[in-house]
Amino acid sequence: MAAKLPRALFLAAEAPYPLAGGGALRSASLLHYLAQRYELDLIVFRQPGAPDPVKPLPAGLVNRPTVIELPANRRDWLARRVRNAWRVARRVPPLVDRFAGFEREVENAVKDRRYDLGVVEHFWCAPYWEQIAGACSQTVLDLHNIESVLHRRSAELETGAERFAHRLFAEAAQALEKKWIPLFSRVLTPSAEDRDAVLAQAPGACVTVYPNAIPLPPLPVGTRDEAIVFSGNLEYYPNLSAVRFFRNEIWPRVRSEWPAVSWRLVGKNPQAVRQWTAGDARIEVAGPVDDAVTELARSQIAVVPILAGSGTRLKILEAWGAALPVVSTRLGAEGLPVRDGREILLADRAPEFADAILRLKECAELRKELGDAGRHLLEAQFTWERAWESLEL
Repeated sequence: MAAKLPRALFLAAEAPYPLAGGGALRSASLLHYLAQRYELDLIVFRQPGAPDPVKPLPAGLVNRPTVIELPANRRDWLARRVRNAWRVARRVPPLVDRFAGFEREVENAVKDRRYDLGVVEHFWCAPYWEQIAGACSQTVLDLHNIESVLHRRSAELETGAERFAHRLFAEAAQALEKKWIPLFSRVLTPSAEDRDAVLAQAPGACVTVYPNAIPLPPLPVGTRDEAIVFSGNLEYYPNLSAVRFFRNEIWPRVRSEWPAVSWRLVGKNPQAVRQWTAGDARIEVAGPVDDAVTELARSQIAVVPILAGSGTRLKILEAWGAALPVVSTRLGAEGLPVRDGREILLADRAPEFADAILRLKECAELRKELGDAGRHLLEAQFTWERAWESLEL
């Protein structure tokens, strides 16, 4: 008779499936790790109008799912401005308020249950420690980003009211990090840099580096178009600011010196960057896709002109999955063990970034060398199975 598995609870702010976007990929990776070792219950939030988050889960992955419905909210530009102004007035970081107020639903989901382990995804849901701690022998907080770092860096890119808001959000997030992080038995971060940021806020925290990773995809086959590609959730501020930077400061020169090239943007919420993509026939907006790696493989070069953010970029791992050469800022490649000119080309200023793209345009051999090196690094360190080796939960 097989031994009975211990029990774990997994509280997720977003649906782990389908595997689209960095947040879902990280959550799904951890969910699969736990499902191999625990009888697993899931609490997951659903955005209004979103598909059932339980239906796409692989059969047998979760024993007992609970879906918490989020209230409707407008997502247009004006509504976002009003929400953020109200957040500034209350000194509440974005998304912390979006996922707040469901204490009763979480309490009901764990009522009369006992768990050996409780895992909370995203800092936004950290306050639910109060509801799950009594039912869980140990609690784990999986940080996809360090919110205070993200907002502090974002403030450096803005002026006026936007800079003020990001600075205030950074201070508010830092205060909440100092409050909530020490309560968890263990904290997971995507990189050593993020681990150090956590320890600066909570020196006594038990922190494990659990790297972002993807399921190892087959090598795509087929021809690559004369195109460069950027991927990600396009309403997420680090991605939005990257599109703005690339469109205004890098793309004009690349477009001029590479007459046949197009620039593709792949990811959900393309309306958020419409002001920088409309009116140019050589900018293609693919929107969300079912298979990011296959879509990326249609292009010749992946660009990661990230100027703000935290964590590590799954968009780079997906590009490596497609054996695609990557040009990134140093911040965009933060947390990844890369060497400039070996697995990636690094450039922080617009002229050097454009130079790197045009260098790759002229040299198919370099494109292949970088793409192959990135794929090798992915296989060696950033598949789900490799990432699981860092965990003992």
